[in-house]
Amino acid sequence: MTNTSTIPRGDGRSATPGRRRDGDRRAGRPSGMPPWLVPYVLLVPGLLVIAGLLLYPLIQMIIMSFQKVGLRQIRGVPAEWVGGDNYSQVFANEIFWSSLRNTVLFAVITVTLTLVLGTAVGTLLNKLSGRMSLFVVIGIMSAWAVPPVAQGVIWRWLFDADAGIINWTLNLLPDWLSNLLFGRSDWTGEPWLNDAITIYIVLIICVVWASFPFIAVSVLAGLKGIPSELYEAAKVDGSTPWRTFRKITFPLLKPVFSVLTILSIIWNFKVFSQLYVLMNGPTNREAFNLSMFSFAEAFRSPPKMGSGAAIAVVLTLLLLVVTSVYVRQIVKTEEL
Repeated sequence: MTNTSTIPRGDGRSATPGRRRDGDRRAGRPSGMPPWLVPYVLLVPGLLVIAGLLLYPLIQMIIMSFQKVGLRQIRGVPAEWVGGDNYSQVFANEIFWSSLRNTVLFAVITVTLTLVLGTAVGTLLNKLSGRMSLFVVIGIMSAWAVPPVAQGVIWRWLFDADAGIINWTLNLLPDWLSNLLFGRSDWTGEPWLNDAITIYIVLIICVVWASFPFIAVSVLAGLKGIPSELYEAAKVDGSTPWRTFRKITFPLLKPVFSVLTILSIIWNFKVFSQLYVLMNGPTNREAFNLSMFSFAEAFRSPPKMGSGAAIAVVLTLLLLVVTSVYVRQIVKTEEL
């Protein structure tokens, strides 16, 4: 016999057992969005912000590099499309090639010095006690926290020809020692920031001083994750400090060094603020890098913003090529 009894519900109506109510069916129904799509949907707001702040200006810069943009266009006259003329003029300019040389040489020297000094300081911090390590970290990170413009102001003042501490300190050296080291004894009024070579010497010191703390702290964080037993075993085997670093520390910190190298390359290829302050504006063409050359072309009278944009595009492509080659080598190494 079929049981047709009903069970009373709270609202006075009855429901047949074994049947699910409509509300229950709706509650158990899966949402219309596939689970694999949820992470991508959550990324949309961030991607929109990135597109608005980075992608849109980049596209506009590329478009401008194929146009003639000057004072008339700033006043509202439509820009004239010139095709690749801006690039032809840039590549035919001797200042572009000297700026490219300065950019590459500066990046190679600065990246190397920053990584070597940062690694040495990070290794030293790992050897110090907790309080002393914290004290040194706070001290060096103060330099890293200084804004780029302020960095340029500090080092421009230190190397000032008339009131700079560097010239005053060099004059304190005994004449025989100064002649032995530098071939001269009088440093009064030495114009460090007039010649392209000395400008870049000061710029390298400035950038390395402000950049190595980040490398040091990153290396210190990586060293904290290496088991101490490995170093104890190496010490028992009679390994030298250099061999220990080469066989244990460097291989285990290779991912950290790879990321730090890429970041350093990007940062040092784009150096502008410190050089602008040290040179007191785009005054010495021999000391231009690509960033300064782009600024000078775009904003010095008469402004040629199309040419400035073309130089910026070349710099961006150069950075993409360098970083992509380096990342590819990292991926190949990891696969092996």
